[in-house]
Amino acid sequence: MDALLARLKEQEEEVKQLEAQLFSRPEFKDNRKLEELRAENDKLNYRANILVRSIEDLKKRPSQVNGKVSKSADHREKQPQQSEVKSTEKKPDSQKKPSEAKQNDNKTKKPATPAPVKTYFTAGAEGDKDHSCRTIDILVSLFEQSIRKAFPEDPTLPILVVPARQADYQCNSAMPIAQKLTAGGKKIAPTEVAKIIVENLPKHDMIEKIDYSGPGFINVTISPSFVSKQIRDILTKGVLPPNVLNMVGKLGSNGENKRPKVVIDFSSPNIAKEMHVGHLRSTIIGDSIARLLEYTGFDVLRLNHLGDWGTQFGMLIAHLQDKFPEYKTVSPPIGDLLAFYKASKKRFDEDAEFKKRAYECVVKLQAYDADIIHAWKMICDVSRKDFEYIYKELDVKITDRGESFYQDRMLDVVKELDSKNLLKLEDGRKVMFLPDIDVPMTIVKTDGSFTYDSSDMATIKQRLQEEKADWIVYVIDSGQALHMQSIFAGAKLAGWTEENSARIDHVGFGVVLGEDGKKLKTRSGEAVRLRDLLDEGIDRSLAKLKEKNRDT
Repeated sequence: MDALLARLKEQEEEVKQLEAQLFSRPEFKDNRKLEELRAENDKLNYRANILVRSIEDLKKRPSQVNGKVSKSADHREKQPQQSEVKSTEKKPDSQKKPSEAKQNDNKTKKPATPAPVKTYFTAGAEGDKDHSCRTIDILVSLFEQSIRKAFPEDPTLPILVVPARQADYQCNSAMPIAQKLTAGGKKIAPTEVAKIIVENLPKHDMIEKIDYSGPGFINVTISPSFVSKQIRDILTKGVLPPNVLNMVGKLGSNGENKRPKVVIDFSSPNIAKEMHVGHLRSTIIGDSIARLLEYTGFDVLRLNHLGDWGTQFGMLIAHLQDKFPEYKTVSPPIGDLLAFYKASKKRFDEDAEFKKRAYECVVKLQAYDADIIHAWKMICDVSRKDFEYIYKELDVKITDRGESFYQDRMLDVVKELDSKNLLKLEDGRKVMFLPDIDVPMTIVKTDGSFTYDSSDMATIKQRLQEEKADWIVYVIDSGQALHMQSIFAGAKLAGWTEENSARIDHVGFGVVLGEDGKKLKTRSGEAVRLRDLLDEGIDRSLAKLKEKNRDT
């Protein structure tokens, strides 16, 4: 450790000398790359200082426990013998340490046992190379292997590992194991159980020594060299994610571990409408969940369930035909899609003839008429460009998969639900009644068209059966809670969730309200555009930086 500390100081001096020589050269003045290198150098110096302090703290660590040398076993060289087990002969209370007096107090009183620590992975006998694993998790795994090997007749024996005052960690499994074995007719002392556990403990370079206290408490001291290596690995490699394959991994067809697949539905704006402040929460929360799960090793599919289908496209296409009759050959210059949408909506509400033509366009769209599909794609492309700007500003990665993707699948869903006698005819509609939910889902309307319920049922089926999702997360505001409960209940009733035992969650959040208690809007009464909000945030941040002379 002294050699490592000396080497670190030498390297720090070398870096300082090189830095002084390099930064003094005139050609490097006002060099952006140099500034980046300086910033990186500062980070490395900061990390090195932390490492030096950690090593110095470890050097000051006493070799005695509570001022008294304890009998111990060097776990890397030999297994403890019977003579090394600390005597459990009772002492007068005046001679006992407070901790021993407390542990040996009143045999009839059942000792408090901490809750077992969950095992997240299996540590190899020669030590696990993943420096991101918590020390206590490694110990839990090691003691679990030992106890399962020593007492294979009972796989339910407790694995109790906790931080301790006598050492770094303590295994308290011996006493409850002895009690359980004795109750089953196999009388054995806790100290003997502790000895057996240690004898079967796999070797691991993290363990410096093991000693005993009280009726079978196993004290574990962690090796300073192991701690130094952990710190060094974190400094050089960063903090790695936990090993989720061993945490929740599933076996593939050929027996290998496969990453659990998670489908995250978030953001989901409507085509032909600009993203507003209400979309920000779903986008940020969904992206954060996706980043966390990706970091920990899940196979994440980020989906943007765009509203790119429905009756609103009838009025948009009809308006496009009137304003840009040459749209089939010349791309229409739709600069402001929101204004375009408002104009078409105004005509739809006020002009009966236009409204009729809009419905005709919807019918042609659903029939995949070539000219209508061409117009639909043009409108979608304009919207996507605006969305892409927002996602780029937020550094959000997402895959577009709108409602149109599921249109053909809705027919199959209706047929399947009908065949399972899950649809009932009510007032000309085909509805689906659900257990413990008062309002049924409308799957087919009186005119034969589909609804959001039928679209979302087709969506969840596709994600379960085609995407083979192990986990589906919907990041949608809390106002949609009942709708999501209905979709989840419908999927379960249809039997889709039983095939792969998938987990399905709705991550709800509140909407952004203004001072009037209603959804946040501008002074003109319009919803606050997300692009305007982001631009204003950037401008205000820049103004603050300039105010403190930190903008360069």
